[in-house]
Amino acid sequence: MSVFKTLPAIAYQGPQSRDPLSFKHYDPDAVLGGKTMREQLKFSMAYWHTLCGTGSDMFGAGTYGRDYGTGCALDQAKRKADAGFEFMGKLGLGWFCFHDHDLIAEADTLAESNKRLDAIAEYLEPLIKDTGKKVLWGTANLFSHPRFMTGAATSHSADVFAYAAAKVKKALEVTARLGGRNYVFWGGREGYETLLNTDMGLEIDNLARFFRMAINYGRKIGITGDFYIEPKPKEPTKHQYDFDAATALHFLQKYGLDKDVKLNIEANHATLAGHTFQHELRVARLNNALGSIDANTGDLLLGWDTDQFPTNVYDTALCMLEVLTMGGFSTGGLNFDAKARRASTRIEDLAEAHIAGMDAFALGLKMAHRILQDGRLGAFVRDRYASFKTGIGADIASGKATLESLETYALGNGEPMPEPGRQEYLESVINDVMFA
Repeated sequence: MSVFKTLPAIAYQGPQSRDPLSFKHYDPDAVLGGKTMREQLKFSMAYWHTLCGTGSDMFGAGTYGRDYGTGCALDQAKRKADAGFEFMGKLGLGWFCFHDHDLIAEADTLAESNKRLDAIAEYLEPLIKDTGKKVLWGTANLFSHPRFMTGAATSHSADVFAYAAAKVKKALEVTARLGGRNYVFWGGREGYETLLNTDMGLEIDNLARFFRMAINYGRKIGITGDFYIEPKPKEPTKHQYDFDAATALHFLQKYGLDKDVKLNIEANHATLAGHTFQHELRVARLNNALGSIDANTGDLLLGWDTDQFPTNVYDTALCMLEVLTMGGFSTGGLNFDAKARRASTRIEDLAEAHIAGMDAFALGLKMAHRILQDGRLGAFVRDRYASFKTGIGADIASGKATLESLETYALGNGEPMPEPGRQEYLESVINDVMFA
């Protein structure tokens, strides 16, 4: 049984192609900035949306599904894995990400769930070896089951905390066994609904303790890459402790976790936090904490996480500008944490959605490279802050200045007048570079 048997292998045909099942801009072997597009972009399939998605939302049941047949949980999980590797092969996706029970259905007991995970990991190992596909990162689902209704690492129940820790232990083992270098903490319910029943201090302290346990164990068993926090402000909880990049970084620095943990920035989560995608990426990059990216987009007219495939080239260009500025990905990549729309029910729709996202990021990569080569944007910013290179500005930047010395300078300098910001000009430069 082949879920994607009607889907052809997707090839690069160039911008003139009108074949919806072809790449117009993503040429994986094309070299840009000293690396191939495949290396620069590191596209990853999200196991949960691509292989487990049904098109459901909070108002209705699913409109599509993937048929993995009948039989025991392991048989269905094997067929799902086969489908996933077939899909990655036909789309040229080199990476994948997963939650523990995306791989195989959770059982009635923790012990049986662990046995199932070991069994599907054993099945996945040769698939990974034979195809060359790699795990970008793994994680554990600590939010769907009713036991996690008030959080996992931040639950008021020590029993729930312990259960969550056991799940993470197994998820780390599976990730390491499958060759994954990175692990994500996505705190789906690590927050609160009301402070009236919440000991916020204890919950945040426990969250740090949980992370430290996981990091220590992960390093012990061979997780050599980065651990990631994925900031999100709300939904499902009213207020989550990893609200945005700045909040997450403060938490990491306070508890001394910043040497091991970086950020996995998601575009749709930036929207929910009231930020632009580029803002969250910039905050992470400036703190040497931009690890990986969940490549999706949200709907600015809706107040929840719509997880749409990214097609806005301005967004992808500004995203890749941050990635190129930091020298490219090290252990992270671009994971399509995105799902086809409810009305996109065909297998071809799922492929076309990935193609659209991959082409949008390929265009974004090209545009970001052009912006850097053009140089006008960078030169403008450097010139705008040139006053901090000499004179009193150099004293400020070096820490030499005091309030007394600055008062003396200001009294003798007269009324200051900063240079214009010229935002509209700079936006026209971006258009000029992108559409020249």
